[in-house]
Amino acid sequence: MKLRVGIPKGSLQDSTLALFKRAGLNVYTSSRSYFAATDDPEIECMLIRAQEMARYVEHGVLDCGLTGKDWVVESGLEVVTAAELVYAKQSLGKVRWVLAVPEDSSFQKAEDLAGKIIATELVNATRSYFAERNVPVKVEFSWGATEVKPPMLADAIVEITETGSSLRANRLRIIDTLMESSTQLIANKKAWTDGDKKRKVENLGLMLCGAIYAQGRVGLMLNVRKADLPNVLSVLPALQKPTISQLSDDEWVAVNTIIEETTAWRIMPQLKAARAEGIVEYPLNKVVL
Repeated sequence: MKLRVGIPKGSLQDSTLALFKRAGLNVYTSSRSYFAATDDPEIECMLIRAQEMARYVEHGVLDCGLTGKDWVVESGLEVVTAAELVYAKQSLGKVRWVLAVPEDSSFQKAEDLAGKIIATELVNATRSYFAERNVPVKVEFSWGATEVKPPMLADAIVEITETGSSLRANRLRIIDTLMESSTQLIANKKAWTDGDKKRKVENLGLMLCGAIYAQGRVGLMLNVRKADLPNVLSVLPALQKPTISQLSDDEWVAVNTIIEETTAWRIMPQLKAARAEGIVEYPLNKVVL
């Protein structure tokens, strides 16, 4: 059994390959080929533009692939969402498709753009957005550098953003959000009915989600006397509930939990003050919930 997996080529490629590596699966790419080998003999990969991924998955060329929810919606094709993987090019958050206008324009809402030109890569979703509001506009496909088009080449744009910094740099102002999007692991419907392939896709999603959840978090373990345990637990934020294990000395227990890495600086001195001992912070590769 071979599972054919689509890897998004372009802006998400490096972060996706790094995610696969953290999940425990090395993907070996070449600048001369769109095909990639992996450590798993049952998985072969192909580099495909995220915008085209849903088409090749839906047609069965690929069993599954990673692409944005936005491009699945834009394609209008029917695929199975096997897992939501909340990561992007720069961060672990979702991205937004926003309606933006020149910062010095008089436009304040979508209705103000009646009869105007909107430039975007997300043509179908943009047309649907304005149609739902009965606002007649001309939506033009943008081949890139969309932020520089207003006001000379378009009156407004619909563009993707993580932080909004590029829009601000180009003197654009957001007036609405069309949709939020995150990366998804999508599967072909036929492959989803194949027991072996479905199980493989689900396992892939599980490991990728575990690698994402582990980012920015660390494990923390410590020893504490039972009498001081309530004070220690009051300091700890827990993933679910911290694991508490009896030590060889009946008066002592070991506590193991997961915390946000950014909180370790603040929490560890508080744990010491609560009379915890042997406090150890350790890195995480995957956290499977």
